[in-house]
Amino acid sequence: MNKIVLMSDPKIAAIPVADCGEPLVDVRLQESLVVDSRKTDQSGAFAHLREGVLIRLLEAQKLLPDGMRLLFIEGYRPPALQRFYFERYADNLRADNPGWSPIRVREAASRYVSPPEIAPHSAGAAVDLTLISATGRELDMGTRVNASPEESDGACYTDADGVGSEARANRRVLGDALTAAGLVNYPTEWWHWSYGDRYWAFQTDAGSARYGPRELR
Repeated sequence: MNKIVLMSDPKIAAIPVADCGEPLVDVRLQESLVVDSRKTDQSGAFAHLREGVLIRLLEAQKLLPDGMRLLFIEGYRPPALQRFYFERYADNLRADNPGWSPIRVREAASRYVSPPEIAPHSAGAAVDLTLISATGRELDMGTRVNASPEESDGACYTDADGVGSEARANRRVLGDALTAAGLVNYPTEWWHWSYGDRYWAFQTDAGSARYGPRELR
């Protein structure tokens, strides 16, 4: 496995943002996209993405084999919520590993929750998703969506060893469609894909990000 560049790497934070001003749009208005309810919040923030990300997501769905569809789970995440998730997970790691330095805690936390200041979800640039059958059954992907490295013993990594053949094939189908549509994966989370954020800019040598953190208006 190639060395993974984590969200906490200074190279990611150093990428400039030239926000194009695209609006956040509600993906629930797209009848062709199945939206899961597990991350529902009172404001409906979870169901929003930048317009350009949604367009590419719909393109990816058209590239899937017959009998498969995308299941949208979470898109936009307000900066305050992102900070809460990151600090809570970092606190748990710190408690379980009292000998770790602050830098190591931050790096380990960023495998699973992005540092708030560069988080793709808070830019409306990232989406957590999986595959379902034509009848709505979630397909085998090796772990549940949002399984931590500790819970899954590392099987949440996109190219993890030890994942069953069916799950590996399904991850490949998902990845091929989303990559062809222009999204990039965060390699520690098979379900996390993004477009236009700093991590996307790093992966594609874009020079700058199209989307930066913002509040939902």
